[in-house]
Amino acid sequence: MQLPDWLRFASDATRFGLWGGAFLLLSALSIWGDRRRAKRKQVDDVGLVPWRDIAALSTFIGLALMSFAVVGWVRG
Repeated sequence: MQLPDWLRFASDATRFGLWGGAFLLLSALSIWGDRRRAKRKQVDDVGLVPWRDIAALSTFIGLALMSFAVVGWVRG
């Protein structure tokens, strides 16, 4: 499989931006999963996935990568 040209020749800042966006999307999905688990009807049905921890870590990583991307885009 060959990468598209816009991704193959992208700068490091653009790649950081793409990864940061993916981590922020993961964060949004895990926040949704945590809210869904908090509003469950059966209190005893506890899930195995630590949604809160995944949301916190992915938010931190996503924001850090996006800040690196913005700095790279501003510097050109």
